[in-house]
Amino acid sequence: MRAALPTAPTLHSEWIKIRSLRGTLGGLIAVFLVTAGIQALTAAAIGRSEEGSMGDDPLFAAYYGLSFGQIAAMVFGAGAVSCEFHNGALRTSLAAVPNRTRFYLSKIATVGVLALLVGQVTGLATFVAGQEFMGRYALELGDPGTYRAVVGSGLYLTLMALFAAGLTAWLRSGTVVLSLLIPFVVMVSFVVGEAAGGAAQFLPDRAGQLVLHARMPGDLGPWTGLGVMALWAGAAVLGGWLAVRRRDA
Repeated sequence: MRAALPTAPTLHSEWIKIRSLRGTLGGLIAVFLVTAGIQALTAAAIGRSEEGSMGDDPLFAAYYGLSFGQIAAMVFGAGAVSCEFHNGALRTSLAAVPNRTRFYLSKIATVGVLALLVGQVTGLATFVAGQEFMGRYALELGDPGTYRAVVGSGLYLTLMALFAAGLTAWLRSGTVVLSLLIPFVVMVSFVVGEAAGGAAQFLPDRAGQLVLHARMPGDLGPWTGLGVMALWAGAAVLGGWLAVRRRDA
């Protein structure tokens, strides 16, 4: 197993791939710009109008922009992997790194580290930028749950990127993955949630977003919910690894 672990050269090569793909790098940058930007614009528009104008849970409302930023995280994760399935790129990559496990883990590790770095910066910037426009209704860093939400939002975005990356390795198409995931988290999750009752809290996006709540709407706690989402992401990454190992390039 040790021989299959990522090495500095393989990690560096994966970073070069991501940096050279404008769409993938753009998705990573958009995680920050979309999340923090929409949060600031929304707070500036309605944040001071009345208490609860952005939602009954002020902590969760402080991350309204995350609903849009998570889509950018999916685009980044899917794009970083789907590039291997075009024009024989996977055969070229495996010629350079014949150990498929090392190749796959290097890609997943690069996606995870970059998403985590950008996600943590985004989590802090989103909170600070949004609360600047909330006036007397603003939360302060140090209020109950705020540090948890700042850290948890970055972890949530990271897990969403890894979820998309694993599914893309499994299905071999970023387009298919995004056409399934985006409608799911934007619409289907809410529709299913209303019909499924308490079982809906185990859906990946709903479970992961519990870390952003001041008041828990279900039985799961904030970190337990994020753990459930980590299981979803881990299952997708595992499925992607099995697909890369077993299928022809």
